[in-house]
Amino acid sequence: MYAVIRSGGKQERVAEGQTLRVELLGEETGTVVSLEPVLIVDGERVLATPDELKAAKVTATVIGWEKGKKINAATYKSKTNQSRRWGHRQHYSTIEITSITAG
Repeated sequence: MYAVIRSGGKQERVAEGQTLRVELLGEETGTVVSLEPVLIVDGERVLATPDELKAAKVTATVIGWEKGKKINAATYKSKTNQSRRWGHRQHYSTIEITSITAG
């Protein structure tokens, strides 16, 4: 059994016991969170419509958080001596999928 979940504007295929990084959830370590399933495949059944997914749940436990790779960027306009530098470092939550129920 596996599911496709939506988190942070992205979709990810998950199975029970899998560990993955999603965008920061803002939850404490050890918190149980419920994720929105988009698709659930259970052997020969495929649940994909909103009516079929009403009772479906995907639960996960927050293991911790980490930082992504640092991204540096710059702009420069010639002849005006105008330049700007900036950086960004994305924060992620690490979660472990504990259960997938089709309902």
